[in-house]
Amino acid sequence: MHVIYEDNHIIVVYKESGEIVQGDKTGDVPLSDIVKKYIKEKYMKPGNVFLGVVHRLDRPVYGLVLFARTSKALPRLNRMFQNKEGEEGVRKTYWAIVAKTEEKASKNAELLPDGFTRLTHWLSRNEKQNKSYAYEHERPGTKKAMLDYKVIGSSDKYMLVEIRLLTGRHHQIRCQLAKIGLPIKGDLKYGAPRSNPDGSISLLSRKMEFTHPVSKKQISITAPVPEDKLWQILAP
Repeated sequence: MHVIYEDNHIIVVYKESGEIVQGDKTGDVPLSDIVKKYIKEKYMKPGNVFLGVVHRLDRPVYGLVLFARTSKALPRLNRMFQNKEGEEGVRKTYWAIVAKTEEKASKNAELLPDGFTRLTHWLSRNEKQNKSYAYEHERPGTKKAMLDYKVIGSSDKYMLVEIRLLTGRHHQIRCQLAKIGLPIKGDLKYGAPRSNPDGSISLLSRKMEFTHPVSKKQISITAPVPEDKLWQILAP
């Protein structure tokens, strides 16, 4: 476990691909338990350690995960994550490696002044398949999903895409990029032709920016780029 930032109220750690944030039916040790153990040992805390899970990353994804260390910070962080499009929300930036192919046109794609393209879809979630499906128009049971993306690096076969996540839907980045013909490298569920050797998908929770829930200071935290050779080649 790699701690990126910590203070009395919050802790941010780097999640490796394959780790789960919170316990599930697999019975594997979750990152939340590992962080609790770290806090207990470092600060020699007696009894149970408080740790609040405020968001998750898919198991095959790398990057930043933020936890609340106090009951004071937890409800405030929960509200911030629910308010993704507002000024009081948590601004999250992701990086993804996709195959260098021609993008499919989307009726709801809007070119922004800063060079990003805003994608809007409506997503439905299939619980049995653990998969989401994107549509160009609203349908019964769908939820609006929005993100901004821009190509920031390229090689002969791949591109590095930066994503600003504006809403938080199930598998949103994976689903929306696949919808425009840019499935994430290694993501078999959403159309990648082959898996990555380590079982990861090439998606990184790269940056978080938010107002500290207690001190009100502006916090900006950036994750390191994976040591994988392709990530190192594409990263600007």
